This record gives sequence, structure tokens and C-alpha cells, in this order.
Amino acid sequence: MKTTSLCFILLSLYTSSSLCSAAEQPPPVRDMAGKEVRAGVDYYIRSVIRGAGGGGLKLGSVGNEACPLVVVQEGLDLFPGLPAYFRPVNPKKGVVRESTDLNVIFNASSICVQSTQWQLAFDESINTYFVGTGGEEGNPGSETISNWFNIQPLDTINNWYKFVYCPGVCDTCRPVCGDLSILVQDSTRRLVLSLNSDERRPFMVQFQRASGLDVNNDEEGHIQKYMGM
Repeated sequence: MKTTSLCFILLSLYTSSSLCSAAEQPPPVRDMAGKEVRAGVDYYIRSVIRGAGGGGLKLGSVGNEACPLVVVQEGLDLFPGLPAYFRPVNPKKGVVRESTDLNVIFNASSICVQSTQWQLAFDESINTYFVGTGGEEGNPGSETISNWFNIQPLDTINNWYKFVYCPGVCDTCRPVCGDLSILVQDSTRRLVLSLNSDERRPFMVQFQRASGLDVNNDEEGHIQKYMGM
């Protein structure tokens, strides 16, 4: 009888712990089809607003210099931009979740000697933080503080989201925080950081899965490698 009671108590504790663990996880980010966005899988990052809202995100340059590359938006909504994949701060997690630190990497080749991963930088000429490229994938901490972004919901019915820079990968760091928005500079639509004093609205996005571009996962959903282009 005591053995049965002890087993029941242990089972109850295990069940409660499992339920609490599941409840603590943020909701998954969902694509335009309503499916969970998966780590290591390629998606087009498209504007919610069609027409004047522009197209998807891609690599581009500012001014007359070909390098370094920055993140820009296609001018026309007909163009989805470049496919990108996400690497959560915990690389063993197969699902991308809301408000969770992650790396964003374009799955594309570059003529510049730099990675195609998003990285926050500062442009003195316009006195604005912007999203460039060249970041290091993974390795969360103070040395990679500029490489971590997160995705937050705007409309859960239509699966509309925004990107936010406010990394939590360094306990002793005090990074600037804000939404990512679009700034038009010399006809180029740059992805920049909007602080509280700015009047720019967040860039509202949806995620469209890029067919045929996927990641090889093991049976537990752990990421093993990415497909190249």
C-alpha cells in the first residue's frame, strides 16, 4: 500500500513538473500557412503590407560601396527577398519561439568577405543603429551581443510579427532595445533599429517557407546541418 502511494506521489510530481515545463515555453512562431517555424529551415521574410509596403528582406549595399552588405527591403511586393533561417540561442531546439533570442542568417552567397548573418551596427552618418551582416553564429555572450534578435507577435490570428533587438544573452550587458523598422535612405529601404524616441513603426512581417530548402534533423528534432544554396 505504501509502495503504491509512493509511486502515485512520484508520478504526480513528474506530471506536474512536465506540465509546468511545457507551460513555461513561449508560443511557437507560425508561418503564413499556420505551421510552426522550424530552426534551420529557410523562410522568406515578407512585409505584411502589400503594394506600397514593399517586398521581402535581402542583402544590399548603401551608397557607392559594394561592401559591407546590409539588410534591406525589396522595393516591390512581387519580390520575396532572400531565404533566411533561424538559429535559436539553444541550438537543440527545433522550433522557433516568440520572444526568444536567435540568430538570423540569409542562406545566400556573398561577394563580400563576411557572413550573411544579421548584426546590429551604428551608422554615424545618419545617427542610427542599423542591421548589417557579418555576425558570428551561436556562442551567446558579451562578445556576440550584437548578433541576437527575437520575434514578437503583432497579430496571432493572421500570424503577423515584428523583429526586436533586446538580447538577453549577457547578464552584465545593457544593450539598447527597440523594434526593427524600415528607413528609406537614398531610395534604399534599410532595416534599422527604432528607439522609443523614434516615430517609425515596426516592420510587420510574415514568414513564407521557401520550398525545397530544409535542414536535416535527427528524430528528436536536433539540428545537424544546414543545406546550402
